[in-house]
Amino acid sequence: MSFGDPNNPYGQQPPQAPYGAPQQPAQYGYPQPSQPPQHQQAYGAPQQPAPYVSPQQAAQGHGYPQQPGMPAGPGVYASWGSRFGAFLIDFLIAGLVPLIAVITALVLEKTLYSGCLMEHACYVAREKERVPVIIALLVLSVLWGFVANILILVKEGQGASPGKKAMKIRLIREDTGRPLGFGLALLRRICHGLDSAACSIGYLWPAWDAKGQTFADKVMRTVVVSTE
Repeated sequence: MSFGDPNNPYGQQPPQAPYGAPQQPAQYGYPQPSQPPQHQQAYGAPQQPAPYVSPQQAAQGHGYPQQPGMPAGPGVYASWGSRFGAFLIDFLIAGLVPLIAVITALVLEKTLYSGCLMEHACYVAREKERVPVIIALLVLSVLWGFVANILILVKEGQGASPGKKAMKIRLIREDTGRPLGFGLALLRRICHGLDSAACSIGYLWPAWDAKGQTFADKVMRTVVVSTE
């Protein structure tokens, strides 16, 4: 009695296929070797990194609408009030000491000969006493104004002058969202001459401009944004 294949009752071995011949398909009923899905990676292959999703894209994916014309930097466009507050602080830092020095020098000059009653000796004594003080005050005003403005431009080129930092706003480039640097900050300061034209309307322009830009900002392609 044969317990093997009913088609091969004598237990004969099937003829072997010649070397190099194509393999015959497996017979019906025999298990087929499982093929790995083509989308799976082979064992030991490096894993592909997941695509980077920025916080803005993640927020958009959760139903938060994107504001049109949003700059590259963080936050929203700064209000005119915050910009004016920053300007006022920077002006006080750079201009308050020179203003006091100049006013004091003018007062000393106007009262230089008061009370002398046409006495030459009094004139000479007053000149020796007050003229060096007047000169020192004028030199102090010039040096203070120059150094303070340079320091403000350096800080503004890095993103925020002392006034902007106090008001929590930041000056950046519109296309890259990065700070300007000292050179572009100085050029922007020169372009503020356009804002001074026509009754200084350029300084008021951010109050109704969509991006809160002055004329100098539009020329230099810069924006001021909030840091909060």
